[in-house]
Amino acid sequence: MSAESIGRILAPLNALLNATSAALLFSGFVAIKQRNIEAHRRRMQGAFIASGVFLVSYVARFALTGTHRFPDVGVVRTIYLVILATHTLLAMVALPLVIVTLRLGRQGRFEKHRKLAKITFPIWAYVSVTGIVVYLMLYHLAPALAPAAHAP
Repeated sequence: MSAESIGRILAPLNALLNATSAALLFSGFVAIKQRNIEAHRRRMQGAFIASGVFLVSYVARFALTGTHRFPDVGVVRTIYLVILATHTLLAMVALPLVIVTLRLGRQGRFEKHRKLAKITFPIWAYVSVTGIVVYLMLYHLAPALAPAAHAP
């Protein structure tokens, strides 16, 4: 199996992992609002695992296929690049925040956990959701807009 073939498998897998993480994040948020601490804990750990598997899969896909250029189709490319830039920057910010937030929860330091989670959750959720948007734009919208110019 070629690197490109593996990359074509990993790209939608990465979107699925982001969707899984987002679903677990939002359901974990609902669980804690309902004061279901055990369900909240399990779902947030699941979101962390899904995000971790995503990171490994993303690095593998990147190592195999490199970067993919969004075709120059005017304002749509600009929108894509803004989403990609904010996604990438916030992903770098999210990782240490997620680790510290989860650690505080596991240590039973719930007041600090709660305060940091108010920052971590929206960033982590944004990164998970925009990961799906980036995938859809790059692998589905771009080929439809400029079929000859797009070759991921």
